[in-house]
Amino acid sequence: MTPNLHLWLIPVLPLIGAAINGLFGKRFSRQAVAAVALTFCGAAVAMALWIALQFSSLTAPLTEYGAPWIRAGNFQADFAFYLDQLSLVMMLVVTGVGFLIHVYAVGYMWEEGGFYRFFSYLNVFMFFMLTLVLANNYLLMFIGWEGVGLASYLLIGFWFTKDSAAAAGKKAFIVNRIGDFGFLIALFLLIKHFGSLNFAEVFQKIAPISPETAGAGLLTAIGLLLMVGAAGKSAQLPLYVWLPDAMEGPTPVSALIHAATMVTAGVYMVARSHVIFDRAPMALTVVAIVGTLTALFAATIGICQTDIKKVLAYSTISQLGYMFLACGVAAYSAGIFHLMTHAFFKGLLFLAAGSVIHAIGGEQDMRKMGGLRDHIPATFWTMTAATFAIAGFPPFAGFFSKDEILWRASQVSLAYWGIGVFTAFLTSFYMFRLWFLTFFGEYRGDQGATQAHGGVHATGSRAGVPAPHGHGGIHESPKIMLLPLAILAILSVMGGWIGAHRFELFLSPVFDSHQTARLVALTSEQAGQITAMEHLEWVFTAVSVAAAVLGLYLAWLLYRGRPQLPQRIADALGGFYHAVANKYYVDELYAILFVKPVVDGSTRILWHAVDQGVIDNSLNDSADAARDVSDSVRHMQSGNLRSYAGWVALGAAGVIAYMIWMGTR
Repeated sequence: MTPNLHLWLIPVLPLIGAAINGLFGKRFSRQAVAAVALTFCGAAVAMALWIALQFSSLTAPLTEYGAPWIRAGNFQADFAFYLDQLSLVMMLVVTGVGFLIHVYAVGYMWEEGGFYRFFSYLNVFMFFMLTLVLANNYLLMFIGWEGVGLASYLLIGFWFTKDSAAAAGKKAFIVNRIGDFGFLIALFLLIKHFGSLNFAEVFQKIAPISPETAGAGLLTAIGLLLMVGAAGKSAQLPLYVWLPDAMEGPTPVSALIHAATMVTAGVYMVARSHVIFDRAPMALTVVAIVGTLTALFAATIGICQTDIKKVLAYSTISQLGYMFLACGVAAYSAGIFHLMTHAFFKGLLFLAAGSVIHAIGGEQDMRKMGGLRDHIPATFWTMTAATFAIAGFPPFAGFFSKDEILWRASQVSLAYWGIGVFTAFLTSFYMFRLWFLTFFGEYRGDQGATQAHGGVHATGSRAGVPAPHGHGGIHESPKIMLLPLAILAILSVMGGWIGAHRFELFLSPVFDSHQTARLVALTSEQAGQITAMEHLEWVFTAVSVAAAVLGLYLAWLLYRGRPQLPQRIADALGGFYHAVANKYYVDELYAILFVKPVVDGSTRILWHAVDQGVIDNSLNDSADAARDVSDSVRHMQSGNLRSYAGWVALGAAGVIAYMIWMGTR
């Protein structure tokens, strides 16, 4: 007998917390708001852990039906939740990392206005994200997909009185809608050709279909459209532009939505749809190419950024590219493994960056930092663990997952591997650049402000000036913010020790068909090359570690050993450096090609409709309208008594008929 694990409680618990704080939080104290948010989010974590303990007793994936939803002919979609190895991993990552970020946010946002509103939004996000990863059909997944987009809009633009934050929220919302358009068309094609959006039913009907190796077909079209949706949500080329601007939101938002959970939704969707992509090699190749180019492109931008959160934003885009590269070479387990470890170290990087910002009065420019390791040692050591993890140093978590992706990519194409290794070198360089600029050397901030106000301090991320009272100089964050840092630091060190092989073995019931489909798409010569290269795995691992070491050395040389070199290099590169520093002017290009024509065109259409359709017709033609009405009414005043009597009789008859009708009701 299949056990009832009450999966529906996992997303519903945060929704209850959101409703309580949203409806009544304005009357609550901050302690009560925090207690509500943490209690219901923590209950979801406890429920997820309990389900994980029960999972081994399941002999097959579990589907729990909540309520009927849509019925239209032979098509039906229900509110139903699905549990297998993949959704279990995602559920644990979302609830676990999400709860730690909730705890951190209590301290970080304590002095901010709209405290209850912020935690209501956070809980709403948790509800939609958990709905997305636990849905048993594409339609319910799409509800969660759109819901996290809405929550992202609310959280990015949380400080809505700040123009840049409001604009960033709108930008994220609009760019995601472009991707969602492709996702929707893919769903329409699934309904038309397979009559269902239920995962099990759709995949069962697709499984017997041979891979479309001869060219593009239906499954290739569906796969490409799904990739469009994934590119929007997971910030891949060319739809990545919303993610760096999203750093306008509070730092806990950056950690929760734009590092650990929401931006990984596209990776999860591609992995969940592996049955489709396995039979569409062309679509799979597009996934790999987009992921590879995105990883490299974003990494090159990251090396020139000076805003600590912007560096991490482009790092996120680059790491998501690695995940898509893994999926594109059909190494889905490796992609999900990196998704999990990335949630640990990138969530930690954002939270530690927030702790740095908190300590020095809201400053985010790394050129105005330096020498902080002695002032905020707990933040320094936890961020150090995350930095070594993302750079790919053993035995940190990022080493295991990134190395597995590079190894699996090398089996398909040495070009993928070569670009991936070079990107790993760039990742190590810009992350240790951040590390050295932030924590080493002399403090380069406003010393005068420090002395005048008795210490640099910020109680929230918006605080742009020192506090009016002393806190002993640059100071460490409170314990409620440091506890999540410590836990994530442990996970950043040990999170990969499970090993890529064991992780792949655990997920094998979900991705059992991917190896066969991948080999079918390869020629016999390529298959022979793979066999010959397998003994070189340790060599490939050594090369990737060497790339990380080289990045560390170059960052030390430029920012510690010879700090005058960066400016000389920038001057020597001239226009190319300025292009990279200005993010290749992609935002400006999009503004010229898309934003301005759409805005100007919409303005012209609106003005034409209002000016000519409303104003002209209501004012300029009002005389003609009045003349026509008065002429019609004038004919009623004929001066003939018989005519007047007829109108009176007709009116009386109407009144009597109405009274009789009312009396018979």
